[in-house]
Amino acid sequence: MTRRWRSVMGAGVALLLAVGGLWAYQQWVGRDEGLPAGGPIELPSTRGDFSLSQLEDDQLAVVFFGYTWCPDVCPMSLAVVRQVRQRMSPERRDRVVPLMVSVDPERDTLARLEEYLAYFGEDFIGATGSRAQLEEIAERYGVVWRKVETPESAMGYTVDHSASLYLVDRDGEIHRRVLHSPTPGPLQAALAAELGEG
Repeated sequence: MTRRWRSVMGAGVALLLAVGGLWAYQQWVGRDEGLPAGGPIELPSTRGDFSLSQLEDDQLAVVFFGYTWCPDVCPMSLAVVRQVRQRMSPERRDRVVPLMVSVDPERDTLARLEEYLAYFGEDFIGATGSRAQLEEIAERYGVVWRKVETPESAMGYTVDHSASLYLVDRDGEIHRRVLHSPTPGPLQAALAAELGEG
């Protein structure tokens, strides 16, 4: 490869990185301009028919969209929710309701969700519904998800999905969106800001 060709290739890569970085920055800024619409979540769950309206006035749901066959992001996010709740007093813990909405209705039955979430705590609620129900809720919450076929895998497919946590009240109002983090700090700070220190 000639020096000139290497220079052209290097410039092309630099341009692609710059364009990609600009696009990512715009997406980031766009996300921070405002929270998604949110709204009601009413789905079959591991606790019977679930609705955000069942929450008490002083409670917030920590809503996460994922699936039980997820290899890393989902268990990490749920573990973060568990860690944050474990650090709270019993009174404050009762004000935080962890809810996982599965975006894999083909495999995630309520029985499967109940078994999976038991590893994170008896207070964790799992919910799912039809594809149409999930798409409608996901659109209101700004959640992106898609099925990805993996024929070489024993699972057959995975689901790519957004990984934010949402702090939502009984009226479906999103108070905060917490970007995915492998550590409990961001969620802990968001809950402290909403519920008060202590």
